[in-house]
Amino acid sequence: MPKRVLICDDEPYILESVSYVVRKAGYEVLTAEDGEEGLQVAQQEIPDLIFLDIMMPKLSGYEVCRRLKQDFATRDIYIVMLTARGQQEDEQRALELGADEFMTKPFSPRKMREKLAAVLGEP
Repeated sequence: MPKRVLICDDEPYILESVSYVVRKAGYEVLTAEDGEEGLQVAQQEIPDLIFLDIMMPKLSGYEVCRRLKQDFATRDIYIVMLTARGQQEDEQRALELGADEFMTKPFSPRKMREKLAAVLGEP
């Protein structure tokens, strides 16, 4: 069964471009357009990795990350926080809430593929 990646972002362009990179790398793609939907999909599908935007409607990426990391069923999901704001405080807060990594937009598709392979192994 292929590894699954949840992409949670409210910007259609980011959702589409990250989905393309993940799919081309050989992984299954799940998507969510707001924090509430992202939390539900993560809890139902238990993906192997989540690219999680910080600034989203309904629930912030911070809150989604916090809830997932506190839940026994989802706490081991690898979470990469995505943000257009590259502030040190944002990164520190994300890591304190349990995020495994922090990536700023715009991102390099090559670096994203390398991250996928490093975390999930080859598909």
